[in-house]
Amino acid sequence: MKDKWCPLIRKNCVGEKCAWYTHIRGYNPNTGQDVDEYSCTISWIPMLMIENSQQQRSTSAAIESFRNEMIKSNESNLNILEAAANMFYGTAEMVEENNYQVLEDQNKQEFLPENPEEET
Repeated sequence: MKDKWCPLIRKNCVGEKCAWYTHIRGYNPNTGQDVDEYSCTISWIPMLMIENSQQQRSTSAAIESFRNEMIKSNESNLNILEAAANMFYGTAEMVEENNYQVLEDQNKQEFLPENPEEET
């Protein structure tokens, strides 16, 4: 190891004796080359910050995609609920317009006219 000035201890780097001397294995986000070496943690900070930014962009894109899918799903659910509500209110209006009364027999519902003589 060649002598490197350490701003933390204000001496030449002490290498493995230093708690900040760290092994990094992975790839360099700038060059794409593999990295497998020991160096001072302080010297790794710029490269690690670049990698962190790339990962955040990737995460942001995934979240945006998920958001878009959720919006589509919510719109679909709203359309289904609106159709069900229209069916319900349409049935209620039909009962009112035709003077039908709803008779409930435990689990069965029937629509019967109030005046059976009027129906022909």
